[in-house]
Amino acid sequence: MIKTQITRLSILSLLLTACTAEQFDEVTTASEEVTKASLVEIAYPENVGKVTEMYYAGEKIQVEEINGEYIYEGDIVFSKNMLSIAPTKLVFEEGEQIPEQKSVGRTGGRWPDNTVYYTVESGLPKQYRVSDAIAHWEANTSLRFVQRTNQSNYIRFRKGSGCSSSVGMVGGRQNITLADGCSTGNTIHEIGHAVGLWHEQSRADRNQDITINFQNIQSGKEHNFQTYVQRGRDGDEYTNRLDFGSIMLYSSYAFSKNGNPTITKKDGSTYSTQRNALSSGDKTGINQMYPGNGGGEVYENGNYYTIHGVRVYRYSDVWWYWDTNQNRWRRVELRGTTWYYIS
Repeated sequence: MIKTQITRLSILSLLLTACTAEQFDEVTTASEEVTKASLVEIAYPENVGKVTEMYYAGEKIQVEEINGEYIYEGDIVFSKNMLSIAPTKLVFEEGEQIPEQKSVGRTGGRWPDNTVYYTVESGLPKQYRVSDAIAHWEANTSLRFVQRTNQSNYIRFRKGSGCSSSVGMVGGRQNITLADGCSTGNTIHEIGHAVGLWHEQSRADRNQDITINFQNIQSGKEHNFQTYVQRGRDGDEYTNRLDFGSIMLYSSYAFSKNGNPTITKKDGSTYSTQRNALSSGDKTGINQMYPGNGGGEVYENGNYYTIHGVRVYRYSDVWWYWDTNQNRWRRVELRGTTWYYIS
């Protein structure tokens, strides 16, 4: 029965984008609204790394290796211990021995109790960018940001050569780097990654609304424009259309090699991109990830979720996972941080 109601999709972690039908043509008129190539966050703007294939939560992805880090979609950072050169097993049979190193870079991804702990490095210039960005997040979501004392999982805001962040809570200390030119709006964007948001233009259904002009993309940067499906995975899209007002959206001219747009609307026109505030669609997505009661994400039947690195489907109030070895859907159960087959 379940085969007739859902389509086979692969797994990956924390693929959460925010978008909404009502904001399909939303353009925020703000001081940081930009239409040219300058608006795209990049971890290492002066460096070109080697593009390599690695595995994250069992799925193959393309990343750019720079300074011992693996860069994804320009500003998303994976450390080496979060990736592997071969796929890892994610779901185990009853009674099966679990390898000690079963989890490469896998955590729940959410910040417990809607609380994000952080520190600000003393050498970071213009620290108001952090305080203003945090104030914006707290004013518009149920998340709270608390200066760290001795908590083990926290964000460190530090100076870097570009703007960058990990996605979701990865465990231990994780950095948000801000170059001098990174604005308050860029900081809001990077915090978006740190709490679990991915880039808006990578959503699975983006081709309804935009066209990717690969002929205009810089050589070696094409992998930044794949959808989650093209990478063997799909996004958790809580609302139903690409949000042109999202603070997580690439510029029309991102990674352009010739000054021509790399992303256009379906009619061929460009769009304005903003780094001023969370859009209504951004808020919709983040408030489903972090409900106001602090009780954790609300799981709805008929949706995919990535939990502890495993892409699962919610149906009839239980979890299902596509077993590629048996070529069928199987019911699974989360025990602690490990998934087990129970059917």
